[in-house]
Amino acid sequence: MKKKKVLFLCTENSCRSQMAEGILRHLMGDRFEVESAGTRPSAVNPVAIKVMAEIGIDISGHRSKSVEEFQGMDFDFVITTCDAAKEACPVFPGKARPLHWSLNDPAEARGSENEILSVFRKVRDEIKQRIREEFIKY
Repeated sequence: MKKKKVLFLCTENSCRSQMAEGILRHLMGDRFEVESAGTRPSAVNPVAIKVMAEIGIDISGHRSKSVEEFQGMDFDFVITTCDAAKEACPVFPGKARPLHWSLNDPAEARGSENEILSVFRKVRDEIKQRIREEFIKY
C-alpha cells in the first residue's frame, strides 16, 4: 500500500511543525511519508529537540525547510499549525486535503526554564493527541 504524504507547515519551521513531523513519523511512519516546512524558515528550536527527546523521538537531525522546497509536489494532507501559516500557505496541486491546527507558539513562552519547558511539553502533547485522532483511521 502506498504511503500517504503529509506536509506540516508553520511560520519558521522551528517548533510546532518539526514536532509534528517527528511524532507522526515515529508513531505511523510505516503508513505516512512526512515533511515539514515554514513560510519563513529559521532553525530548529533546541527546546523542541529537548522535549521530543523526553518522549524518545530524536529530531536533532532535522533542519528548517522552506515551503518553496515542496512547491509542485503532491501531498495527501497539508496541515498548517499556526494562523500565520494558514494565511500564507500556498495552494498545493492535486488532492491535498488542507487541515488547520491553531496551536500556540511555544517559542513565545517566557519565564523560568521549567515554565518554558512546560509550554513546549503542552504543545507537544496536543500535537501528539491531534495526530492520533486524525490519522488513526488510515
